[in-house]
Amino acid sequence: MAQILSLLVENKAGVLSRVVGLFGQQECNIESLNVAPTSDPTRGRITLATEAEPQKLEQITNELSQLADVISVIPYNPIVHVVREMALVRVQIREENRAEVLALSEVFRARVVDASPQSYIFEVTGQSEKVDAFLQNMGVYGISEVHRTGKLALTRGVAGEKNNR
Repeated sequence: MAQILSLLVENKAGVLSRVVGLFGQQECNIESLNVAPTSDPTRGRITLATEAEPQKLEQITNELSQLADVISVIPYNPIVHVVREMALVRVQIREENRAEVLALSEVFRARVVDASPQSYIFEVTGQSEKVDAFLQNMGVYGISEVHRTGKLALTRGVAGEKNNR
């Protein structure tokens, strides 16, 4: 099962390279990686998923905490965090299966964000298993392109809390 880490970092050149390099040194693969600014323009958020063993993950977490420009490292726990993924999926359509493809997309609460006579682009959001199931079901019709965000996570909490963590 993938472990998710969220890093709050200084928004400086080279930080991402040092983080990724540490995973390489530990011979640990990064399965998904997202980098984005926070509400504070001097800080950034790196969210990544890895399949590291618990001992290896603890070692990596400790080493990440010691890197220059890393402010905090938060291992995510599915009980106290909301984890989601988003995908844009181009599905090939024909006139005879258009209604069936749309009906199936409704089952997954996927939105059509672009339509042409030959294809739809769907946006589907949810847990990775939901995105996987959507792709498996739509594969019958022909998927020509997929772009996934990877896992993103936030700590559950009280509405209105200001938290850059």
